[in-house]
Amino acid sequence: MRIPTLITGGLTSLRRSLSVLTLAAGLLAAPTAQAAEPLRIGYSDWPGWVAWQVAIEKGWLKEAGIEAKFEWFDYSASMDAFSAGKLDAVTCTNGDALVMSGNGARNVMILLTDYSNGNDIIVGKPGVKSLADLKGKKVGLEVGLVEHLLLIDGLQKAGIKESDVALVNAKTNETPQILASGDVAAIGAWQPIAGQAMRGAAGARPLYSSADRPGLIYDVVTVTPASLAARRAEWIKLVGLWDRVVGYITDPTTQGDAVAIMAAKVGVEPAVFTRFLRGTKLLTLAEGRAVMKDADGFGSLYGSSRHADAFNVKFEVYKTPQDVKASIDPALTDGK
Repeated sequence: MRIPTLITGGLTSLRRSLSVLTLAAGLLAAPTAQAAEPLRIGYSDWPGWVAWQVAIEKGWLKEAGIEAKFEWFDYSASMDAFSAGKLDAVTCTNGDALVMSGNGARNVMILLTDYSNGNDIIVGKPGVKSLADLKGKKVGLEVGLVEHLLLIDGLQKAGIKESDVALVNAKTNETPQILASGDVAAIGAWQPIAGQAMRGAAGARPLYSSADRPGLIYDVVTVTPASLAARRAEWIKLVGLWDRVVGYITDPTTQGDAVAIMAAKVGVEPAVFTRFLRGTKLLTLAEGRAVMKDADGFGSLYGSSRHADAFNVKFEVYKTPQDVKASIDPALTDGK
């Protein structure tokens, strides 16, 4: 699933008015103009984030009094845009939220949308039947991002040293071609790309997936500290809308319509998208609230994020350990 490149910023200048009345008017107008600007949210092709398309097309954002513009990106590009200051928020994994912070784009996770429950996969080429078969072989994936984390977790469980596998750095959307070429023994990708890889190499199979380690990969909405501080009430409204989205997707009487909306957004048949949905455990606000309690282990967003932080430092994705506690604000789930 799911490294920022260049972080840029801008300066806003205030000019003095020659007239006291003009100055007063300008000061009064500034907040109004700011409030009129929609929240800018980057989202990409993952079931827990495409879910927002339901709220967009049903008009629920406006019903809730939320002025927000959801902007569609490839996953890595969405984090680049956030890191460049072009977005107020972005959907990403908890580990990748720390990657952005560690590279200078501070952010605060305010909502848990889901956890990956099988959609992130290490796929072996034909003839490779287990992680043990990867010893001394090459694996293609995006080094430092979430499939790298998944691979290391699987290798550790299989008793294989990290040094026994050679990593080939590749964009996730290029991994199907790399697997089909036979140049690597396996690739790491998330759905639907993992499925494309398996269809493109007859006999390829899953070796390890996020279903083997629930809580290793949480998916979140993360926000700039400045936007969160200035527009907290609006972010609270957005978080509060999530239960309506999850309910519409999971209710058997409305799921068909929800799946049709999401499938159309990503350009696949509803039956195909339904399979992807099964590999994603959508979390209600109550379920998210339980996960957003500070504890060790993968049952907690904090424990999972500390694990991801240690991984990121070890593999020099960034140099300084991140303050995980400061990177999560669970209070918005309670409307605070």
